[in-house]
Amino acid sequence: MDPRQLPRTLAGGRPVARGQELARTAADSAADIFHPLLVIARGLRVLAAAAWGKWLETPGDRRGPTLLLAASCAVIVALVPYGPVLSGVVLMTVAAWAGRDRGRADEAAREGKGERLQALYEALVPYFSVPEDPAPLYAHDGDWEQAFTDHAFDHRGRLASLELRYPPYFTDGEPEARARIEQLLRMKAGRGREYRFDWDAEANRLHVHVLPPLPSDIFAQRFVTAPGETVLGFTDPGAVPRTLPVFDGTGRRDEPPVLWRTGPRSTEPHLLVLGRPAAGTGTLLRSLVLQALHQGDVVAVDGSGSGEFSFLRGRDGVLAVESSPSGALAVLEWAVRETERRLITADRARRQGHRLPADVRRPLWIVVDRPTALSHLAASEGRADPQGLLQVPLRHGRIASVTVVVGEHLDSMELLAEPVLTYARARVLLGAVTDEQVRTVLGAPPRTTPPPEAPPGRGYARLGSGPVHRIQVPATPDPYDEDTSDDERAAVLALLPGTGHEHLPPGEAAVPARTS
Repeated sequence: MDPRQLPRTLAGGRPVARGQELARTAADSAADIFHPLLVIARGLRVLAAAAWGKWLETPGDRRGPTLLLAASCAVIVALVPYGPVLSGVVLMTVAAWAGRDRGRADEAAREGKGERLQALYEALVPYFSVPEDPAPLYAHDGDWEQAFTDHAFDHRGRLASLELRYPPYFTDGEPEARARIEQLLRMKAGRGREYRFDWDAEANRLHVHVLPPLPSDIFAQRFVTAPGETVLGFTDPGAVPRTLPVFDGTGRRDEPPVLWRTGPRSTEPHLLVLGRPAAGTGTLLRSLVLQALHQGDVVAVDGSGSGEFSFLRGRDGVLAVESSPSGALAVLEWAVRETERRLITADRARRQGHRLPADVRRPLWIVVDRPTALSHLAASEGRADPQGLLQVPLRHGRIASVTVVVGEHLDSMELLAEPVLTYARARVLLGAVTDEQVRTVLGAPPRTTPPPEAPPGRGYARLGSGPVHRIQVPATPDPYDEDTSDDERAAVLALLPGTGHEHLPPGEAAVPARTS
């Protein structure tokens, strides 16, 4: 058959193909032209759905005022020059933003998260694999999904939590091996944040969590505690079994406290506070003094001579405030005699079957700040070391209801006397410190990484052989300091007791009455 006798559609097919190509081109051009309109329409639908959802959530008694407010806004916009035009432009812009295509962005985000997890997996291979393993869980070019059982990212795309498996032959019982893994995870997951590592040795799993910063808006106030309980600071939710109501300037909320129990039933009756300069050791000592004045008497010794305890002079319950070597020696010598008197009185009352006298049961707090500076000044003047006088209150203070609190700079820890380091087993370490410093001072490594920047009063606390807690000390500045705000100054002064006696010269405030 002659091809010229066939229909045109069967002869060559070129007009059909050309028509399909033209139709496809027209469709693509129309899609490009109407794409902004489609995005705006999709955004208007999203905004309308959100507005309808808000309307359904609005209570019935508020719908009338809401309509009135919306109508008022519409009238104001209509009366403003170019108001409808500007409002229309703003509405179209918001609709275009709400209707944008998020599929590609979400897919790119998922790919980026997968790449981060794969990079983290590859970094763990040298630590979690051995050549003798026939089926290694961690291997180069392996799949991270087999090792990472759970993970989560924050709104910024950074790793927020991770749960991973590790092989049974990994030496998770050695602190050095754990430290290497924690350091690697901290660097790969993102610096500048605090992490908590929970090792489940029985299941061979490691849980990594990014910790939020501790609240720093809690200031000095009257805390709801039982007799003998003192608030050192506040820690992470779930780290302690109870919470306390606190006031943050705007309202009340519950926060988990680190409570230190003192008195005859306390297992750790004395406290040692160490920290960097300007880390908040003075803040913690002032907070403890203000809490102690509601339960007993206080003797304050300021070895730095900065006068941070001068606001206590003349207050009820404050027996003495000293800063000179001679005054500190006099006060500490009285504290030794007072401790011995309480011991003798308590022993006599017990042998006679009587209840302990009230002056023996009333707590006595001996707060000493910077004792190493006092020791240096005393040695230069040829006097005895004031730290040596703390041995009796430290050794027998629990029975005599005497509590000793010592604050010192971290760099001067080696200059502290042996009785202070031996008997003050409740300890607080403040400031930007390393894991090794935490282990040296507290006797155990922290379960969290040190903060990159530590605000005043931020650190770690450990009571005896208990766990190491993150801690934030309540803001308790010196009310006589010019840099103290009016609100903080008023909060501190409101906690001070009244003046029941006239102010005496240094070294004589209520001390002679106790020496008899």
